[in-house]
Amino acid sequence: MNNELKGSLSEASAGLIYISETDAGITPFEGGPAGAVTAAELLAQAGHAGDAAVEERGFEEIFARLTRVYEGADEEHIATAARFAALKAAMEQNLRDLKVFKVGKIQLDVYIVGLDAEGNLSGVQTKAVET
Repeated sequence: MNNELKGSLSEASAGLIYISETDAGITPFEGGPAGAVTAAELLAQAGHAGDAAVEERGFEEIFARLTRVYEGADEEHIATAARFAALKAAMEQNLRDLKVFKVGKIQLDVYIVGLDAEGNLSGVQTKAVET
């Protein structure tokens, strides 16, 4: 990941919290060269066992929840949704073939990744608890 992309993702994700049954910060994920965005490639680059439980989710699907503003939402919720929209835009502008991978069972490592201009697996990561 080049410094400009890393800075853009760091700035866009700074202070954002991914809410599940636990709350976790979002940080850049910096992988290496990859031929494609696949579960096997992500597991290898993120240091997970090759047979780890992994679920692929849609990029648009995950951001639809994070950027949705509900009727009657307070200013903090509206601002947070706008910040997630900015993160989504930064990822769309700098990465291709964006995918979401949830690794593990109950306590999950969540990766939102794609390929950068140099063909490296890059994006952001967080944690979630889903029972």
